[in-house]
Parts: sequence; C-alpha cells; structure tokens
Amino acid sequence: MFKSFRVGSVLGIPLRLDITFLLILPVFAYLIGSEIELLVTLLAPLAAEGIDPTGLTGGIRHWLLGFAAAIGLFVCVALHELGHSVAAKQYGYHIDSITLWLLGGLAKLTEVPRHWYHEFTIAIAGPVVSILCGVIALAPLAVIDGPPVVVFLLAYLGVMNLLLAVFNMLPAFPMDGGRVLRSLLARKRPLPRATKLASEIGKGMAVLLGLWGLVAFNPIVIAIALFIYIAARGEAQQLLFEEALTGVTVSEIMTPIEHLRLVSPRTSIAELFGRMFSERRTSYPVVRDGRPLGLVTLDDAQRVAEIERDAMEVRDIMIPVGPTLSLSTGALDALRLMRDSKRDGLLVVDLDGDLAGYVSQHDVARAFDVARYSSSWDVAKHRPEAQRN
Repeated sequence: MFKSFRVGSVLGIPLRLDITFLLILPVFAYLIGSEIELLVTLLAPLAAEGIDPTGLTGGIRHWLLGFAAAIGLFVCVALHELGHSVAAKQYGYHIDSITLWLLGGLAKLTEVPRHWYHEFTIAIAGPVVSILCGVIALAPLAVIDGPPVVVFLLAYLGVMNLLLAVFNMLPAFPMDGGRVLRSLLARKRPLPRATKLASEIGKGMAVLLGLWGLVAFNPIVIAIALFIYIAARGEAQQLLFEEALTGVTVSEIMTPIEHLRLVSPRTSIAELFGRMFSERRTSYPVVRDGRPLGLVTLDDAQRVAEIERDAMEVRDIMIPVGPTLSLSTGALDALRLMRDSKRDGLLVVDLDGDLAGYVSQHDVARAFDVARYSSSWDVAKHRPEAQRN
C-alpha cells in the first residue's frame, strides 16, 4: 500500500484511508453509475414491488447514485474488517489499524495468531459480518416498498455483501478463506509448514484468478490476483523470519563493546575523519565514562565545512542516543524499535546503564540467515564472531 492518513477510530481501532482509496472510489462510482439500468434489471426481482427506474437516471442523478453506492460498499468493507478486529481483540491481539485501500480493506494485526482456533475465528468473522450486512439490507425489500433510490441501494449493497463473503472465502491465502485453510492445516502441523502449504495453494488460486481476469479483460480481477500472489509469498517469508528469530536476544547477535570503536564527545571532526579513514568505519557510538551519549556517522560529519572541522567536536553533530536496548531484548522487538525510530541500529546497555554493545538491522538479518541454515538453529554459536568475518 501507499501513503495513508488517519480519519478517525472505531472501538479504539484507528481507521485509515490509503491514498489509492481516493483514486479507486470515483472509479467504482463511475462503473456503478454507468450501469444503473442494467443493475436495476438484475436487482429488481429482489424487491417485492420491483425497482422503478424513474428518477434514477438522467442528468447527474445516476452518477450521484453510483457515488452513494460506492461509499456504502466501502463502509460495508470497513465493517467486514471490523469483524476481524473485534474477534482478534477478544483473544487479546492488538489491532494496529483498519485501512481502506485500492483492493478493499485490511485489518492489521501486530502479530500472527499462534492458535489455530484463534485464526479460524478471526478469519471467519469478516465474512460472517458481510453475510449479516447482506441479510439486513435485503430482508426489508421482501415486505417494504420504499423510494426507488433506497430500494436500489439496499438491493445493491445486500447482493454485494453476500458476494464479498463468498469471494473472501476462496481458499486463496492470505484472503479469509486462505486463513481458514491455514488454521485447519495448523491443527496437526507446525505453523510454518501450514503457512507454506496455504501459501502454495493461494499462489495457485491467484494464477487461476489472473487467467480469468485476462480472459474477461477485467483489470480489477487481475490486480487482486497479483496482490494475492505477492501477499501469499510475502507472508510466508515473514512468518519464517519470525519463527527463526523467536527466542533470540540482542545479546546473542550484537557487536559487544570490546569489539566496538568508540569516540569521545570532545573528539574534533577532523580527528573523526582521520579515524574513519584509517579504521574504515562510517559510524561510532559516542561514550563518556562508559555511558552512551549518542551516535555519530559519516553523513553527519560531511555536513561540517572543511574549514570548521578542527574547531567543531563530535558532541556538536552527534545524534542523541535515543532509545536503547537491554541485553535481554528480543531480536524481533529490537528490529521493530529500529523501524519505529527510523534508525539503522541501536545501542545496547547493561543493567547499570553502561554501554554493552551495538546491534543493527543488518545484524538481525544475518542472524536470520544463520538460524535458517543452521541445523540446530542455535544463533549464539555463530555470534558475534561470525558477524565480524
């Protein structure tokens, strides 16, 4: 997805709109508005008195109706995702946000459900909400004859919700049906193995869906198929990454203090450049009396004019120490903190607050490589000496 912005919250869950949502909304409105007469013909049998097309077309009325239907459709998509979120919260999982975007909605959990019945319930909750929305929209049409605009919108949203539920239950991981499939596979298999199987099935479904989209000349179906294929592969790799690093702490993968090159805050920028050249390093922890003060990098130093490098010191340009890690911090938690703070690496301190080492995103990635290819998956055996070779 692209850049998104928050528009509010529902039940304490942030609701975000991706920029692609603003692009696809008028497209949906146009597609619906341009086919009002055909849609009225198809939906009329669902209403007790049919749907009178008079007043639905002409001027800009069919475009306004298309826009209203598109808005209603995305509201229903948000309710679908809210169903996932409420079910997840019942099991104690944190929901980062619900985002509406180009291909619908996405409820972002901060972690993968580890119990098969948790994922089964969370995955099935979305389609259940869609079915309920569809039934609630269609039920009044059997007995009530209302204004044509209202009847059309209820009929359209009712049918679309039922279709949304059916489509989402296709066993195409990571769609809802694919997650249901993974949950059932995980009953008697390790989660990574179940994910791999569900991912392969999902990619196969994506290929079939893409071929159908090509034959039908439907770019939306093709886009959905491409998304499913990429997402199925990406989620399987992400889970493998998390499984490989579960239980690994920064103490096992960091570069310890005895192997770090440290710099004093009173070091001149000219001297810093000399050390960077001779030691072939581009960043240094800044330490005073064993306590970390910050980091200084080559990029920071290069911003100082050459004529000022003898007079200016490291303390004038260093990055404040910011968040630090303890020796027992998990590697995955460290990586999340690096990304949240937008830093390539973080300093590690001991219980007394003294500098103990430094860990970078590159260290975490190499730890994953070691864990993935090590038969014992014992990262400690390969760290930290293996990092320095």
